[in-house]
Amino acid sequence: MVNPSRSSKRPPGSGAHIVTLTLSPALDIATQIPRLCPDAKLRCSEPSYAPGGGGINVARAIHTLGGRALALFPAGGSTGQHLIELLDAEGVSNQALPIADWTRECLNVVERASAQQYRFIMPGARLSPEEQERLLAALTALPALDYLVISGSLPEGLAADFLPRVLQGAARRGARCILDSSGEALRQALAVGGVYLIKPNFSELSSLVGQEIAGPQQLASVAQALVQAGKCETVLVSLGAQGALLVNDGLSERIPAPTVRRRSTVGAGDSMVAAVTLKLAAGADWRDAARYGVAAGTAAIMTEGSELCRRSDTEQLYAWLQAYGGA
Repeated sequence: MVNPSRSSKRPPGSGAHIVTLTLSPALDIATQIPRLCPDAKLRCSEPSYAPGGGGINVARAIHTLGGRALALFPAGGSTGQHLIELLDAEGVSNQALPIADWTRECLNVVERASAQQYRFIMPGARLSPEEQERLLAALTALPALDYLVISGSLPEGLAADFLPRVLQGAARRGARCILDSSGEALRQALAVGGVYLIKPNFSELSSLVGQEIAGPQQLASVAQALVQAGKCETVLVSLGAQGALLVNDGLSERIPAPTVRRRSTVGAGDSMVAAVTLKLAAGADWRDAARYGVAAGTAAIMTEGSELCRRSDTEQLYAWLQAYGGA
């Protein structure tokens, strides 16, 4: 049985309270092999372990960038306990709800011969109806909640009204909800409406609207339609090496990404969400927050394996974007 970690109390005057919710956390394992080939025994390098899952990575990146966030997530078995221990070692505030199923493991393998990366993503642990209710109760019991970041995939068997109840409960407390997910999670959130920010990538937005998006003008139009319909206040579309598109009422702006050497794309989106949330919580405007987000997302691809953005890289890239990234 997993022992829930105690969440660290935020010192007075330290700013907005940010909570991340991860419904499918993971224990991430990274390793390398000389070459990927079928049937043969593939001798791997010494594995490294890291906490994983969208919201958990957002909380970790916020911590790396000098902020504070509470990571809330279900955890089970020895893999869940290992995940908690890794977060504690990093100094990331966390609150784990014990569940019966073991926390999943995911595998990231780099083939040295080609420098290609292979990511094996296992399904998330199932949450029983009782465990889902306990998770909702834990959210309700949080003493303070200004920003709620919901990031990552949904586990199988999750009640259809679970995510809407999370969003509605947060809205009643005046919290701003930020969503970085796709598929059914994104559709459910937009059906509730009033989400503060969504961060789909190009393909996720295309899938949401059920059509191929042709060119930047249509991309901006699709994002603007979501805002005008009241589905969300702002859309930040991540465009990989091309940066991001920021759209809300009266604003449509493309933020370019600095050109850097790509080592790994793992955690780039989570780093972007973390940086945007941190800036918004500090009172920055949307343009400034989006630039900081693109800087952090770009910084993440400069790191190896499952490492997230580094603060020094993020600050340097942010300074470049402020100087050369447009008005």
